[in-house]
Order: sequence, then structure tokens, then C-alpha cells
Amino acid sequence: MAIEHEDEIKDEKNPRPLDEDDIALLKTYGLGPYSTSIKKAEKEIKDMAKKINDLCGIKESDTGLAAPSQWDLVSDKQMMQEEQPLQVARCTKIINPNTDDAKYVINVKQIAKFVVGLGDKVSPTDIEEGMRVGVDRNKYQIQIPLPPKIDPSVTMMTVEEKPDVTYNDVGGCKEQIEKMREVVELPMLHPEKFVKLGIDPPKGVLCYGPPGTGKTLLARAVANRTDACFIRVIGSELVQKYVGEGARMVRELFQMARSKKACIVFFDEVDAIGGARFDDGVGGDNEVQRTMLEIVNQLDGFDARGNIKVLMATNRPDTLDPALLRPGRLDRKVEFGLPDLESRTQIFKIHTRTMNCERDIRFELLARLCPNSTGADIRSVCTEAGMYAIRARRKTVTEKDFLDAVNKVIKGYQKFSATPKYMVYN
Repeated sequence: MAIEHEDEIKDEKNPRPLDEDDIALLKTYGLGPYSTSIKKAEKEIKDMAKKINDLCGIKESDTGLAAPSQWDLVSDKQMMQEEQPLQVARCTKIINPNTDDAKYVINVKQIAKFVVGLGDKVSPTDIEEGMRVGVDRNKYQIQIPLPPKIDPSVTMMTVEEKPDVTYNDVGGCKEQIEKMREVVELPMLHPEKFVKLGIDPPKGVLCYGPPGTGKTLLARAVANRTDACFIRVIGSELVQKYVGEGARMVRELFQMARSKKACIVFFDEVDAIGGARFDDGVGGDNEVQRTMLEIVNQLDGFDARGNIKVLMATNRPDTLDPALLRPGRLDRKVEFGLPDLESRTQIFKIHTRTMNCERDIRFELLARLCPNSTGADIRSVCTEAGMYAIRARRKTVTEKDFLDAVNKVIKGYQKFSATPKYMVYN
């Protein structure tokens, strides 16, 4: 017993050294479960911030921003008030271009013409003949090049957000989709095919057919597919009150389209401005005819059209002017006829895709019950069937609802249909 007691005293005087496992265990005392991962993330953030600062190479003292206590707002305001606003002029001619002593002829509206030099902040390559420039009011030196003036109402016609309609949502227009894609997509995706053959791709398409057959719908699907800028114009937007306004808007529209890499211009309801020319003796339609002649000129006139494709849609092709319809302006005429039985079945399936329907609804039978109906009629049938289900407080649409809707929309609303009228005119 005495010997064991002596060994214990020795161990207390010379404690056993800690190995690595013991040290690691001691380090974990007092730490939470996520402390290591948090420290690691903090270190990474510090390193990243340091790296960004090194790349920027900017300290707060280098930014030129003084402390708010040192701001002199009064003198700054006075200096800004003393600065004269620039005047808008048009550079009409460049004398001795590409030399050191180049001079610029500018035309300031309602004042005079001047021969001036360049300001300090403009390089000679920035200024071209015919462009708008900003000039100072003392020496009339060119200070800044300005973009071309385009009416805000024209700029608003550009479609920014892509429509959510795809080619799958256009039922029963297989041939029409093929013809449209040949004209619009093929020259943009495979221009080399046309270059090898030595032909120009078709420039314009006229979509015509009864109301509700999918002309505008297909244009929306085209806008969805292509990366080109899509400009949508409704015919009546170009009918303006003052003389020459509509023609100016058309000019600015095509000027904006030329500035883009590739552009599709879609004129909806073109019969509002594209009507055949006639003289009613009063001169009421002269302005509309001027607008139409400007479109005719822009489509195939003196200036090259560039990479601009033009789509037009109308349900009264008989009223359009022959100058507008000639090849070279509108090369393709695509008729959107009434859908056949298979197409009507497909349109039913497209519209009921998102609907909560019962199984085994006979869409072909429904399609047979809707002779000579357009895609818009079939959509109306689907909506009415849903309304019958809501009225009966059901959560699914049955086949009987569809049959009732067919009786109501196709049979009951027959006198409102525009299709027979279209058939008579054309």
C-alpha cells in the first residue's frame, strides 16, 4: 500500500504530457456546435473583401468625397446656375473631315447657320453629318453628340416583355406557322442559305382571314420565339389629327427599327390605314392616305429597308391598296382559313389543357358540333362550359357542360358571327 501511495505522489509531481487527441478535446470546451463553420465563413468574407479592395485600388480618401462638414453647397449651387444649358443644333456638313483643322457646319433652328469647331470633351469620330448635337451658347462649339429624336409614343410601341404564347398554343395552323417561320426565323438563323443562292429573303407577310382565326396570336408566338426587337403597331395609332403627323410617326418608327440589329414590325388591323385610295370630294381621308403612302415608301422605297421584317394582319384584305400588296413590299400572303375537324379538336385540347375537366370527354364529337367556327368561338365554348360548372357549384367540367355551351355559343350567337360577312366580302 505504501509503495502505491508513493507512485501516486510521483504522478502528481510529473504529470503525463497531453497527446494531440487530448489537446483537440480541450479546444472544443466552451464552443458551440457551429462555431468552426462560422469562423471559416468569417475568414472567407474578410479575404474576399480584401481581394475586392485590392482589385479596386480605391480608398475612401481617393474618391474625392469630402466629409459633409466641408461641403460648400452655396457656391456649388451658384456655379451650377452660372452654367449655361446647351442648345440643340444639327450638324449639316463637315468641312475637311479626318484632318486636324476640320470644321463643322451647324444649323441652329430659328437662329442661323454657323461654322464651328469641337469642344474639349468631343472626339472627331463622334460627330457625323446629319446628326443632332449640343452646342454652347457663346462660341457655338459642339459639346456633345445627341441621339436621333424619336417620338415617345413611337418608342412605347416596342414590346419589352416577351408574350407567353408559343407555337404549341396556336392550334390548327401548321401550314401558316411553317410559312411564317420561313420568312421570319430562317433569314435570321441561316442567312448563309440565301447568300449562297443569291436571293433576298422575303421581307413582308400579310396575314388575312376571318376574325378569330389566330392572326395576332401567331404574331405573339413569333415575338416569343425570336430574339429580335419586336415592334407592335395598331393601325389606328397612326391616324393623327394634324397634317403629316402620321407619316412622321411611320418614318420615326422605321428609323428606330433600323437602329436595331434585327427587328420585326407588326401592323395589326392594317385596314385602318392601308385602304385603297379614292377621292371623296371632301378630303377627309387624305391624311390617312398620306400615312399609308409613307408606309408604302418605307417598305420598298428609296432607302434600303435593312434587316426589318414586316408582318401585317387584317380581316378585310379586299379593301387594301394594291401598292401595299405588291411583291417586294409584302411578298407573302398567308390566309388563315377556318380550322378543319382535326384542327378544331386540337384547339379544344389546347384550351382545356389548363381546365379541370372530367376524363374521356369526346373532343372530336364537340369539334363535329362546331362547323365553320373559328378558334375564338371554340375558346368561348370552353369558357361558357366553365361558367355552367360554376353555376352548378361543381369543381370539374363535364361533357354535358360542353354540349350546353356549344348550343349557346355556336347555335345561339350565330347572328353575331363575322365569318359569313368575311366570306361575302372576299
